[in-house]
Amino acid sequence: MLTLVGEDRPGIVAAVTRALYDAGCNLGEASMIRLGGNFTIMLMVNGGQPGARLEEALAPVAADLGLRCHIDPIPGALDRHPVPNIQVRVMGADRAGIVAEVTEVLAATGFNILELDSSVCGEPGRPLYIMNILGCSGEALEVLDEAMAGLRARGVSIDIAPIETMIG
Repeated sequence: MLTLVGEDRPGIVAAVTRALYDAGCNLGEASMIRLGGNFTIMLMVNGGQPGARLEEALAPVAADLGLRCHIDPIPGALDRHPVPNIQVRVMGADRAGIVAEVTEVLAATGFNILELDSSVCGEPGRPLYIMNILGCSGEALEVLDEAMAGLRARGVSIDIAPIETMIG
């Protein structure tokens, strides 16, 4: 797993993927996103390169673009890719603890978070926190809905819906 973080600018993905290709690497699953003024890359890389050689191949690009690089040797497990069946959308006044509270309630029901993204918007002095969660649950929607009752009573808007997947 390769992780790169740095100030957002054009050309990061092109430069990083070119360096990896030139080093003989194959790219797997990826998550790349702008957070604040930074760009973050999490990327599965396979190429038979030890971590030190991979870092060496990326060093010029990382230095040129001001990226911090971290490599963790992990198994790919590409055959274990669960498909989300539930989407949870959360909106509420921005405050400390909202992510922890929502995710703790979901975890208590056995909900497995596969993807979470969030943002803060609204007016100065009245920020609104918006979070979107995709995950897997074996529980009925009613069980998940009921579990969120305490948060809703405290002014957090939570919408839980099934994800319809079409295969074929």
